[in-house]
Amino acid sequence: MTTIKDRLVGRLERKEAVIGIVGLGYVGLPLMLRYSEIGFRVLGIDIDADKVGRLNAGRSYIEHIPAERVARARDAGFEATADFSRAAEADALILCVPTPLNKYREPDISFVIGTVDALKAHLREGQVISLESTTYPGTTDEELLPRVEEGGLEVGESLFLVYSPEREDPGNPDFETRTIPKVVGGHTPACRDIGVALYRPAIDQVVPLSSTRAAEMTKLLENIHRAVNIGLVNEMKVVADRMGIDIFEVVDAAATKPFGFTPYYPGPGLGGHCIPIDPFYLTWKAREYGLHTRFIELSGEINQGMPDYVVSKLVEGLNQRGRALKGSRILMLGIAYKKNVDDMRESPSVHIMERLRDRGAEVAYSDPHVPLFPRMREHHFDLESVPLSPSTLAEYDAVVLATDHDSFDYAMIRAHASLIVDTRGIYRGESDERVIKA
Repeated sequence: MTTIKDRLVGRLERKEAVIGIVGLGYVGLPLMLRYSEIGFRVLGIDIDADKVGRLNAGRSYIEHIPAERVARARDAGFEATADFSRAAEADALILCVPTPLNKYREPDISFVIGTVDALKAHLREGQVISLESTTYPGTTDEELLPRVEEGGLEVGESLFLVYSPEREDPGNPDFETRTIPKVVGGHTPACRDIGVALYRPAIDQVVPLSSTRAAEMTKLLENIHRAVNIGLVNEMKVVADRMGIDIFEVVDAAATKPFGFTPYYPGPGLGGHCIPIDPFYLTWKAREYGLHTRFIELSGEINQGMPDYVVSKLVEGLNQRGRALKGSRILMLGIAYKKNVDDMRESPSVHIMERLRDRGAEVAYSDPHVPLFPRMREHHFDLESVPLSPSTLAEYDAVVLATDHDSFDYAMIRAHASLIVDTRGIYRGESDERVIKA
């Protein structure tokens, strides 16, 4: 006898299944495009009516995703909607919603819970639900499982529940959705098998795990690994600076060792949707087990202190020129969280800008990828990007090089800026009293 699981696997293998993507941001939109391009019908669900309208018009709102790809998906049958009742049309529902921190730096999974609560009345037999949002171990079985079973569907028999963490790296030309291996954990072995069948057509390598908790922990380990190592090199940066040593020269030299060393570079703080946030998901959950994650929390403290360190180096440079920070005109170079993208999530540049504004500086920014300062949940500046030229550089008392976009003319910046605070090692190995390494 053919089971519900067999029928769903068959629909996925034959590409007859409808793929529902809930949350059409930096994770959900590339995933939608991938499924559409390999022949699946895709339904996108998002609470943002503006996003829905743009996608249905064949337009993109993420810089590194061309509108032509969205238009092709529309021609192939993709549709976006804000109507959650249409979730019943999908055989698979992949949840790609934010998991930020609240003001106490504790996990905020309200977007996940709100999404599941909006979907649960429309779930039906023969569906698979996959959560991709980064979260603490236990979220899938503690929070999602009871909610999706409220209507009488049994997970593992008539409905399938999976955790498969996203691994997007916006703007990275070396990897795309297809080529990044996909970790999959299921609530039951049947759920895991369905998860593998869901992602196998779209991803080159699928990595099955024993449980949703193992998959949740895997995502945290990946990003905590980076956070801890960046915290280490940020702390070494402060020590090296006090000793008159260029930390970028040191890291570059250490990276020549062909084994046992992975280079991590310091910066003005951590940015993006994962590395500044994920460690706190584990430290919070660890308290439930009576554990104190001292190593992780220490690296978090160091990384969170980097914007203040940058400001202190700027103040030092201004003081040497007989200027106070208050009343000075400061130009931030780059406000995206990483080079060559328009992604502003958790950008350390914004924290630096706020500190400068609070201390009386007049702040502006230049970023070719972010022409207008975007709406953000916790930050607001009524600013537009300043075009970069010799004359505009000369108008500012200092520039803070916070994001090292390739499109910046660094020779021109060095020639015409009065003072440069370099947080990215662009001017490493050079001696110039106008360049302060931070």
